[in-house]
Amino acid sequence: MTQEELDALMAGDLDLDAEEPVSDEPAAETASEAQESSEEVEAVTPPPATKEHQVVHQLDDVTRDSEEKASEIFDALDVVMNDVEGALSSVERIQVIAGGFEELFATLKEKFPNVARFESAAAEAAELRSLSDEITDMLQSANDQILGAMDTMQYQDIHRQKIERVINIMRALSRYMSALFEGSIEDEKRVKSARHIEGDTTTEEVISNDDIEALIAQFGK
Repeated sequence: MTQEELDALMAGDLDLDAEEPVSDEPAAETASEAQESSEEVEAVTPPPATKEHQVVHQLDDVTRDSEEKASEIFDALDVVMNDVEGALSSVERIQVIAGGFEELFATLKEKFPNVARFESAAAEAAELRSLSDEITDMLQSANDQILGAMDTMQYQDIHRQKIERVINIMRALSRYMSALFEGSIEDEKRVKSARHIEGDTTTEEVISNDDIEALIAQFGK
């Protein structure tokens, strides 16, 4: 009661029997807040502790699979790099041969200027040497790209180390929580807890003793 209402009551001007207007807004707000609270509880409800939901197990699978795939990619890149190096060696040999033909046909063209075939052969040898130079440049560029891809793949190892760090922290926290909730009485010797006690507002989907024991056993692993 406010001070104004108290003064009015003392003066006899306040009717205590008068009904106060009832507003629907608080009820609506209460219902909305209850719905939001229910949705929030559902959103943070953890999944069951089955194998498919074991976080550390999933992270171990991720690190193992990524390591295997990365190794396969490195092997494939290594094969391609070896092929590129072999092609470079072959092209270098082609350049030497093409240069020899170019000099030979250039000499024959000077000595036999009336033989058109010597002139065309000298031009073809020069073109062959020019094409081999272009192939050499492309192969060297491909080799550089492969080396760059290998350097980029090194980030996979860094990511693996980060995931393993998270796994180690999670396992350490699990061991800490297990030690923190350790008791001096064995669970089998404890008095069974009542499934429903005074104050419970729901009787559906209440966790059973078997579920609790299974959850405790899961944390103890």
